[in-house]
Amino acid sequence: MALVVPGGKAATMPLHANALPLSINTKSRFLSASAFPLFSSTPHLPSRSLSIRLSPNVSRSLTVVSSVLSEDRATGVSGSGTDAFKLTYLEGNSWLWETGGLKILVDPILVGNLDFGIPWLYDAAKRYLKGFKLDDLPEVDCLLITQSLDDHCHLNTLRPLSEKYPGIKVIATPNAKPLLDPLFRNVTYLEPGDSYELNGRNGSKVRVKATAGPVLGPPWQRPENGYLLVSPEDQISLYYEPHCVCNMELLKNERADIVITPVIKQLLPRFTLVSGQEDAVQLAKLLKAKFVVPMQNGELEAKGLLASIIKKEGTIESFKELLLKELPEAQVLEPIAGIPLEILAPTSDI
Repeated sequence: MALVVPGGKAATMPLHANALPLSINTKSRFLSASAFPLFSSTPHLPSRSLSIRLSPNVSRSLTVVSSVLSEDRATGVSGSGTDAFKLTYLEGNSWLWETGGLKILVDPILVGNLDFGIPWLYDAAKRYLKGFKLDDLPEVDCLLITQSLDDHCHLNTLRPLSEKYPGIKVIATPNAKPLLDPLFRNVTYLEPGDSYELNGRNGSKVRVKATAGPVLGPPWQRPENGYLLVSPEDQISLYYEPHCVCNMELLKNERADIVITPVIKQLLPRFTLVSGQEDAVQLAKLLKAKFVVPMQNGELEAKGLLASIIKKEGTIESFKELLLKELPEAQVLEPIAGIPLEILAPTSDI
């Protein structure tokens, strides 16, 4: 877990036995994890005092049997705000985001393995959230799909999800239309540059804008999507694209406080599957990011022919070194699977 402290770099706190309680008072933006069990509906109490309680039972190598952590295994914080993003990494390309009273499920792979229908070629399981079930999710308001391939538009997950939430709002790339139309009845397909306003349960609105992602096919094919989200009070924004591939020209006038991106490259012979490293640095610099949340979508337990020839390039540490040279004020916040990270907008008295 990382804490953003005034005027300094992210203070990294590994979760391990004998961790001591920590209290930091700050009027700056800060990162936190929920004081309550993961996906709990219990409201936070407003405060500017950040207090962290680390249980001796929590470790980075923890295998989470269920995504719903008991309170004594969760990290704790006092403090929240309506203009904030709470980010829970569910491994692979999957996330649960919360903002403005909305819970947004992103590229979910929650049922079975990821195998693209050809497990002899590639078959991947989660490393930490092995016991995750759809029933572990809270009530979800929106489903966000970036790409049309199985590692983002996972039919083994989407079929039962559509049965559980037949009327859920879906925002997706038009490339996924043949897959989503038979399952969901409330789908909005966004071309890059298109926007949609989500209505929160508390009357707030969250703006979603599609951006251009990678082209998966011939060069004349429509690109897949990335997304820019703006919180209800326009105080904090988020950018997400799971391959670290974008159209820099189309993004040059955009800004994002939070950038969620891969930072470790995944390479096939003569082909880049997922970019990162210097490309992730340039993306953060372009968007003037204050926080970079590195996702490790290659950290799955994978087997098969394709898995054996994928090579990784770079590390999170080498990315941090590159980022420090180009954007020294940015904070790198490393997510832990199943543990919420909450990033708040500035308080009014800063």
